[in-house]
Amino acid sequence: MQSVINSVKGTALSFAEYLTPVLKESKFRETGVLTPEEFVAAGEHLVHHCPTWQWAVGDVDRAKPYLPKDKQFLLTRNVPCTRRCKQIEYCDEHEQIIEADDPEGGWVDTHHYDINQEGMDEKISEMTLEETRSSVVNFDKDIEDDEDDEEAADMEAFEVSGMLDEQDKYTTDTSKKVKENQESFSAGEIIRTRTYDLHITYDKYYQTPRLWLFGYDENRKPLTVEEMYEDVSQDHAKKTVTMETHPHMPGPPMASVHPCRHAEVMKKIIETVMEGGRELGVHMYLIIFLKFVQSVIPTIEYDYTQNVTLTSSS
Repeated sequence: MQSVINSVKGTALSFAEYLTPVLKESKFRETGVLTPEEFVAAGEHLVHHCPTWQWAVGDVDRAKPYLPKDKQFLLTRNVPCTRRCKQIEYCDEHEQIIEADDPEGGWVDTHHYDINQEGMDEKISEMTLEETRSSVVNFDKDIEDDEDDEEAADMEAFEVSGMLDEQDKYTTDTSKKVKENQESFSAGEIIRTRTYDLHITYDKYYQTPRLWLFGYDENRKPLTVEEMYEDVSQDHAKKTVTMETHPHMPGPPMASVHPCRHAEVMKKIIETVMEGGRELGVHMYLIIFLKFVQSVIPTIEYDYTQNVTLTSSS
């Protein structure tokens, strides 16, 4: 039933996107959205610092006229996924209350003490920002109207102060680590490891990036829909993450992280950074974006960016 609802919504949103005018004026600071030009600029920054990402064209008949012909969307291949999300399902022994004084009961990091997440814990420990308060971005799971029913990424484990730092150290490690993973995969050294191709498109209706995923098993056989859902946080499967038709490519449906709250999340990040006396440039959008969507797909190891450089607003 949920898949039918998602299909109807996808069709309706495609029509709405067709009618939506292209955003011309920058509203990044005010609302957290991007113009197509800003999306391309952020993509150029990502490709430059993370060479495993590259621009792609897709089906020329589906090319968007508001984007350069040779820069329709971003792509990275053979991203490893060694564990299923079901292997790190919620356990109260792993939780830590982040904001105990919250009148609504506080925020909870459900995998804070998960000893099997050493890689993710290491990434989080490397990312800090002086004089910026901890913040966990969340949104309601209640289905109140058509917009809320889309259940976009709540990023409930995402802490703003846990991903920003003055030191920019991510450039060197990015291509090296992913290249090692890809070489290992080619050499057959990875056993029983799934891999994913990830795409980032520009959503004209929501005016934000949108992440797409397609997975393969260890024999490079495409995963089924249900198998791909195994690699998504179970709180988000079939809600935040749904199977939809790629806007630039023909073929079977791909898993997609719904973008309806991405701008809201980015706006809160911008505000938090500014409260700390720093400034977040629009070119950093996709670096930040990839960090906060990781709470939805925590076992797909695509994010080797470590730190983000911020400039003082004074």
